[in-house]
Amino acid sequence: MTTDSTGPDVSSPVTLLLAGWSKGDPQALSRLVTLLYDELRRLAKKHLARERPEHTLGATALVHEVYLRLADQAGITVENRAHFLHIASHAMRRVLVDHARARSAAKRNCAGALPLDEGFLCARMRDRDLIALDDALDELSKIDSPKCRLVELRFFGGLSVEEAAEVLGISGRTAAREWNIAKAWLYAEIRRDQGAGAPAR
Repeated sequence: MTTDSTGPDVSSPVTLLLAGWSKGDPQALSRLVTLLYDELRRLAKKHLARERPEHTLGATALVHEVYLRLADQAGITVENRAHFLHIASHAMRRVLVDHARARSAAKRNCAGALPLDEGFLCARMRDRDLIALDDALDELSKIDSPKCRLVELRFFGGLSVEEAAEVLGISGRTAAREWNIAKAWLYAEIRRDQGAGAPAR
C-alpha cells in the first residue's frame, strides 16, 4: 500500500493517528502501533534476521521496546505511513545496537579485523559488526543524511532499491547510484576505524 507515500488520504485512520501523535497524543501512538502491528513485526523480523541466532530479543519484544522508546518522544512530525515505519526502523536499530554494546562491554574483543567485503551489508552480523556499522552510519548522517537514510531503509528496513527510492522521493536510478556510493563509503570508514583502533604493536 503506497497511497500515503505519494498522496495521503487525510481522512484515513493512519493519517489521523499520525497527526494526533505529532500533536503529542499518547493514545494515538498506542492505537497506531496496534493498527500497524503486523507491519512492525515484519520489520522487526527483518532486523533480527541479521542478528546472531541466539539473540535474546524476539520480534514481539523488539516491537514493544520500540513502542516504549517512541512513547518517550514528543512533537515528532510524521509525514505518512512510510515515514513512521522508517522512524520505527531507526528505533529498532538503536535498540539492537544498545543491546550489542551492553554485551560487548562485558567481554571486549579487539583482536583481528572485521571480515568486511561487499557481503558485509547483507550478512548476519556479530555484535561488534553491528556496532561498527552503527558508528559509521552516525558519521555518514553528519555529512550526508539522505545516504544514511537510504542505508537505513535498505539495510535495516529491508526495502528494495525501488521501494526506498519511493520513500525518499527520488528515482530508482538515483537510489541505486547513491546506495553503491554509501556502501563504498561505509566500507572505507569501517576499515579506517579498524586501522585506527588496532594496537601499535
